[in-house]
Amino acid sequence: MSIQAGDTAPDFTLVTMTETGPELFTLTDALKESKVVLLFVPMAFTSVCTDQFCDVSQGLSAYTDLGAKVIGISGDSPFAQSAWAAKEGISIPLLSDYEHKVSDAYGISYEQFLPAKNLIMGGVPKRSAFVIDQDGKVLYAEVNDNPGDLPDSDKVKAALS
Repeated sequence: MSIQAGDTAPDFTLVTMTETGPELFTLTDALKESKVVLLFVPMAFTSVCTDQFCDVSQGLSAYTDLGAKVIGISGDSPFAQSAWAAKEGISIPLLSDYEHKVSDAYGISYEQFLPAKNLIMGGVPKRSAFVIDQDGKVLYAEVNDNPGDLPDSDKVKAALS
């Protein structure tokens, strides 16, 4: 079962790539500065994931104006994520959940990703959105079983208000 609104968000530390190389990102550290929107996507370099993160990057002020930091998480390596962000102009921080521990902790891992398409990768995250307040409480949670369904950005923004 996935994390729901009202739950305490599981803390985690993941790797992100910066201009100076790999850095660790810890949720509790980020929450000291602002609310956090976690956007989980299955894979880098896929069309829906790229469109989603490009759209969020282009409209980032709608989130920051509401006092939130937006973070993208996928099961890809930080090196693949960095190449993806550079190629597509994605400006939100991307965190590597390469071992799928965070996806598991949030209860959003696919047992088998797109089996009809012969992609037998298990553990990648379902497309999901979590809004977390500075006390670590989940204000909004949306988990989509269909990887083509995007989180409702209006509801995410409403939860930040």
